[in-house]
Amino acid sequence: MENNTGLNKVDLIFEKIDPKEVLTKAFEMTNEQIIQEVLESGLKGRGGAGFPTGLKWKYTASEKDPDKYIVCNADEGEPGTFKDREILDRVSYKVYGGMAIASKAIGAKNGIVYLRGEYRFLLPQLMRELELFHKMIDEIGYDFRIRYCMGSGAYICGEESALFESIQGDRGEPRNKPPYPTTSGVFYKPTSINNVETLVTVMEIIKHGAKTYNQLGTKDSRGSKVFSVSGDTPTPGIFELELGMTVQQFVNEFGDGDTKAVQVGGASGFCVPRKKFNETIIGFEGVPTGGSMKLFNSSRSMYNVLHNYLDFFAEESCGQCTPCRVGCQQLLKGVQNVKKGDVKSTYLNELVKLADTMKVASKCGLGQSVGNAFRTIVENFREEIIY
Repeated sequence: MENNTGLNKVDLIFEKIDPKEVLTKAFEMTNEQIIQEVLESGLKGRGGAGFPTGLKWKYTASEKDPDKYIVCNADEGEPGTFKDREILDRVSYKVYGGMAIASKAIGAKNGIVYLRGEYRFLLPQLMRELELFHKMIDEIGYDFRIRYCMGSGAYICGEESALFESIQGDRGEPRNKPPYPTTSGVFYKPTSINNVETLVTVMEIIKHGAKTYNQLGTKDSRGSKVFSVSGDTPTPGIFELELGMTVQQFVNEFGDGDTKAVQVGGASGFCVPRKKFNETIIGFEGVPTGGSMKLFNSSRSMYNVLHNYLDFFAEESCGQCTPCRVGCQQLLKGVQNVKKGDVKSTYLNELVKLADTMKVASKCGLGQSVGNAFRTIVENFREEIIY
């Protein structure tokens, strides 16, 4: 339903459906048919990276190893993101259903949900619902089992290969790539790892069909997205919106009338200033997001925002690679020194170069993405850092 701000509010993720009906339909399809349907839908990973889901499944299905896994990434450690928690709380059966459909597509018999440690309070309910789900697919006649593995609060374990290491009982550190998860994932077996929301969306695609689903969004950003809205807004919460809106349309709906910046994608995302609201699209052709949308008004110090982000990254870096381990610390120290006047303001230019180096030299997405917020805040709110 489109409102007067130009936003199309959607109700697919939390839509009530009959999972047995959808899964029966899916299990009657061949794995090639399922993969093709997902490919035609244009679905890209809803965790933020945006890799085509159907392509990931196609690569995993092509592996000859008979032992394969489907892993659900429910770690959700990005600051400002809380939509997966809501999805698991309200429609966990859709998550399980999406995993079962994925298992059919890639030829896996086992699934693992890696649940954020802070979400342990959800586990009793999730396990009860999982028991009911297992009974349902047994009635359908499909052989597939899901188990849970708990995280311990490490941000780095949201990175897929660090997550695999954690599941295996090892220290959560990113692996070298290649090989990629589709070839060597958890337990070094072919693995498809998908976000909570991605798996739920698969259930909706099978129910409604790819042609219906890809009528939503844009050519590069098909479908809808669940957003976690927080910050200086009169209406914080969880909202499902059609992809392809501008930041200005988003602000018209959720802003407080004095929004000067929107952080799209959490601490690892991009800070969009007021002057760029109209020209910036929320989607893969503009600024992609895993779901976090934080609004800041004129009362907020963007220096403090940047400082908080850098402090977070310096704390959460696993320390495995030098560009991230040292780079996060130096960026934090650097902006502190600029703010105190211990170094000239032109030193910010050197820090931007460091952030750019981290983007190409860091081993995983943590170090590679630090520069997103750093560069966009420094470029657009330089005066708040200098003075």
